[in-house]
Amino acid sequence: MSSTEGTRSSHLKRSISDVLNEEREETNAAGLPNGPPPKARRRIDGDRSPAQRAQHGLVNRAPDAAETAAQAVKSGTTPPNTFLSYPDLANPKPQSVPFQQPSQLITFSYTPEHVQEFTDSALRYYVDPPPGANLSHGYERWTRKPDERGRIDALLKAISRVKHDPKRGGLPEIGVVSWRGVMTKILTAPYETRDGWELNVMSVNGTLYLEEHLSDDRLNEKNNMTDRQRSQTYHGYAFESYCTSEMPPDKVPMNDPLPGVPPGWRGDVDTNVQWCSVVRTKIGDMRMIIGGEVDCVRGKYTGQTDTFVELKTSLSIRGQRDEANFERKLLKFYFQSFLLGVPEIVVGFRTPAGVVTTVQSFKTIQLPRLVRGKAGAWDPLVCLDWGYKFLTFVKDLIRQATSEKSKEDHSASVWRVKFVPGSGVRVEALGPEGVRDVVNGEDRVGFLPRWYWDEIKGERHAKEQEEKKHMPVPPLANAGWQI
Repeated sequence: MSSTEGTRSSHLKRSISDVLNEEREETNAAGLPNGPPPKARRRIDGDRSPAQRAQHGLVNRAPDAAETAAQAVKSGTTPPNTFLSYPDLANPKPQSVPFQQPSQLITFSYTPEHVQEFTDSALRYYVDPPPGANLSHGYERWTRKPDERGRIDALLKAISRVKHDPKRGGLPEIGVVSWRGVMTKILTAPYETRDGWELNVMSVNGTLYLEEHLSDDRLNEKNNMTDRQRSQTYHGYAFESYCTSEMPPDKVPMNDPLPGVPPGWRGDVDTNVQWCSVVRTKIGDMRMIIGGEVDCVRGKYTGQTDTFVELKTSLSIRGQRDEANFERKLLKFYFQSFLLGVPEIVVGFRTPAGVVTTVQSFKTIQLPRLVRGKAGAWDPLVCLDWGYKFLTFVKDLIRQATSEKSKEDHSASVWRVKFVPGSGVRVEALGPEGVRDVVNGEDRVGFLPRWYWDEIKGERHAKEQEEKKHMPVPPLANAGWQI
């Protein structure tokens, strides 16, 4: 690194440190200064009609399109595409959408065979990485889990376990079930200029289930990365190996490194092994359950999210262009952590060859302050406003399209949401061929595993039977003589 580049890099690090060391502002969950508290929404999912949502500005949708889709479903034809337009970033006027602090429901681990088990065997603790860590070490021994379809089966198993645990008291009605990665794509969409995405969506008993749709071509592309993409991806995993331990840092033995093993290296990378957290939260009036991988905890695991740490790598800052690129990356860093309630992000700045030059810790809620007021800066309120409009748009569209006095059960219908950067999202109901592609020859109803489908259908039937028991008996007309 030249002296000029080093000066620029040091200047950025000092400015970030200055921000982090400033007197802490009063902030809300989005990391923004608190204004008047948002008006509480007492209603839960389904209490507001689509018309009421539109009247209050909660939904940006075309009612005529939704009504046309409803008529199409009723008549047995595939509904036409319906569209939610992109937010205007040149003149953003986001509503203040409340977001509830995530609360952990349950954790689980994946074993080296990538088998899910409800233990904390894959939990790791944060340790400081050594100076100048080489992120290319062990590359040839990397055990990489191949990318697969974005199934939510493991998340559904966790939800089922919580619902049937008598100590937990069950769950309230759920508006959305999704992996953290899908929700990150949705919330960061207003600032996505390059990559589109597609989701599969089902609505069952008032709950939206979301999974990422990956075509065979896209899966092949993800599993056949270029050498450069593969090495850069590996750098992030190698940083985790340097920064995590199977035991708390005060109990890690200070052994001399083995021959050929760099100081601080704690085992070859195996991406089959993961520790995951499942949380419940709420955006606006929509309750959500979100699951995602957690890299490690700092100090000790408390049973909640308050000691979680997210680990990231990024190129060292060598000038204004690098600084701007890093600030754009902070948007994804922010929401990935925000959605799971992760309070801290540790970034390893590296050279192009994968040598760590600086390690810096950021508080998640303070990331928006690092970009605020800069040209082209992202605004988390824009993202939350868009995310709430997106979810209510999809929910209301499916509700109207499948409940217009139709006797047929459309809860097994699968919908496809397609996002185009700079344009918006288009929603369409899949026909039989599209649904078969989603099922992929597996034992599923839509993309839900059959065991879960049977479970929620049984719960609904039991609820209906219980409600019938408590229905008042209407008086009999002309009952005749009374004794």
